[in-house]
Amino acid sequence: MRTPLIPIATLLLLLCVASVSAMAASGTVLRNEKIYSKPSSASSVAANVSKGASVNILDKQGGWLRVSAGKHTGWMRLLSVRAGAGGLSSSGVGDVLGAATTRSDPSRVVAVAGLRGLNDEELKQAKFNAEELARLDAWNVTEKQARSFASQSGLVAVNVPNLPSPKPAPAKNASPWESN
Repeated sequence: MRTPLIPIATLLLLLCVASVSAMAASGTVLRNEKIYSKPSSASSVAANVSKGASVNILDKQGGWLRVSAGKHTGWMRLLSVRAGAGGLSSSGVGDVLGAATTRSDPSRVVAVAGLRGLNDEELKQAKFNAEELARLDAWNVTEKQARSFASQSGLVAVNVPNLPSPKPAPAKNASPWESN
């Protein structure tokens, strides 16, 4: 008996659509943010998204999430999106960590920043780049500008006490075997 191809093709198409929708997760934008065409802030801006907007999280690459918002699809900074449905009223720390880590298990949080994606050989071949340093210096702000930005964002200064000064290590007891 021969199986008709149309029902099998339809079934395969439905499975593909279901798997794609299963991979997408919902998220909420935590602040006004840009969607970039590539996972880099140096790439072109595809769209602007307002704080509180809903996005579909399609993929994760390093510190970036591939998202779709309305008609636009692109890349957004990972820490700008809270994974899961819901407004901005919850604390969101677990949601952000859930998006940032492979597993959402709160007992197993792994924070990765900095050199992710570089291997040892690339690091060994690293060279000084004055142009990149100049680009970095262009982002420099004064303390006054930083305090102004922080206050506009609702951040407040908190005094944290210094750690106690280290105490000298106790003297080792001389072993009778050392004098022999």
